[in-house]
Amino acid sequence: MIRKLLSLLVILTVASGYAQSVFNVRDFGAKGDGKALDSPAINKAIETCAKKGGGTVMLPAGQYLSGSIRMKSNIELRLETGATIIATSDHSAYDPSEFFGGPEYQDGGHTYFHNSLIWADGEQNVSITGRGIIDGSGLTKQDTETAGQVHGGSIGMGDKAIALKLCRNILIRDVTITRGGHFAIIITGCELGTIDNVLIDTNRDGIDIDCCKMITVSNTKVNTPSDDGIVLKSSYALKRPVPCEHILINNCTVTGFKCGTLLDGTCVPEKVNWVCGRIKLGTESNGGYRNIAITNCSFLWSSGLALEEVDQGMMENIVVSNLTMDHVHHYPIYITTGCRNRGPKENTAVSSARDIQIMNVIANDCDSLSGIQITGMPGHPIQNVSLSNIHLRYRGGMKREVAKDYPELGTKYPEIAKFLGTCPAYGLFARHVDGLQLRDITMELMAPDSRPAILYDDVQNLKVENVITP
Repeated sequence: MIRKLLSLLVILTVASGYAQSVFNVRDFGAKGDGKALDSPAINKAIETCAKKGGGTVMLPAGQYLSGSIRMKSNIELRLETGATIIATSDHSAYDPSEFFGGPEYQDGGHTYFHNSLIWADGEQNVSITGRGIIDGSGLTKQDTETAGQVHGGSIGMGDKAIALKLCRNILIRDVTITRGGHFAIIITGCELGTIDNVLIDTNRDGIDIDCCKMITVSNTKVNTPSDDGIVLKSSYALKRPVPCEHILINNCTVTGFKCGTLLDGTCVPEKVNWVCGRIKLGTESNGGYRNIAITNCSFLWSSGLALEEVDQGMMENIVVSNLTMDHVHHYPIYITTGCRNRGPKENTAVSSARDIQIMNVIANDCDSLSGIQITGMPGHPIQNVSLSNIHLRYRGGMKREVAKDYPELGTKYPEIAKFLGTCPAYGLFARHVDGLQLRDITMELMAPDSRPAILYDDVQNLKVENVITP
């Protein structure tokens, strides 16, 4: 009998402790009616939870109109099924941008974080979870960047859905984000993080991982008809070059449907923009990229894979495997270095790339604009690139004369459609490469194309095995 009473006491104590660690925002004054501004109540719940050592701040089903929500260490913000955080269009409800205090070599979206819907700066053990929705329809998305160094501060109040800077041990899981502003999710200078089973249908970038270390993105679907889906960057946002390294992107899907149609299930393809969907490294690349793995991902009505190093960093040890692509805009694979060099003038480093492996790729209905491109710079070739077990089906239909005098990238922004034009080869174009291996590659044409399938320009140490073209 005494043993049973002790067991019951332990159960009641554990249950009581658990109840105390879950803070319902309704108990702090949140209405959840979509009319009252609930972010003050949500922040009060977060502050109370943090003072008690941490725990879960829970949003039950309801519509929570919000300005800035300030995450703290050891807090899980949990959106229950049926809960929606709605970004208010009243920009006075958002926190002001923090002081940066230095030349801005990156746009305002990468520079400022406190003016976001949900943000944290320098915190640890931060989690945003649950089957609820973050509706960023009230966020701004306009980009005020000018060429070269950026002037003019932040893009606007409330310009990102989730923004985490210099945080450690972060988790974003199961949530849905619609119309997430300039970035639906941006994490900068963060270490040890997981983004898992997230659904994003937005009007600008989906997920930006900038100057981060040991981050995993898995089982996530990102629809971005007007910008990049999942993108790694290494900007100057931390006022120094910091590499983006030890990153895994696994079991993800990127698409270019009309905004909102991934969520409603209609999946209407958007007309081809300057870019849409895709997984990319770049363009901001001051610190470079190291030890990146991208595997088991699907691209649909999307631009292809882009690996871009143009801001004096090094891109190395990149492994890409098991990709499927269908209805590919612009190109299936693009690997490039350039000398845009957006950063301090005293930096004399030259952008570089080496040790890149891409294998097991099937791409159907690829744009006639360009096949695979691998382009370094004169005197500074990309080194050691291996492509294997790749099957590409191109639309074709172009004539040889449309691709005369194909330009070097040089200082231009690394986007084929805007700055380089039609590629002189429909299948693969390689220039300024030292160490290129092509093995088990098949190319098909859906319509005749008078351009050559493959062109090499300044390519050294070339090995070709079982490459099949029409």
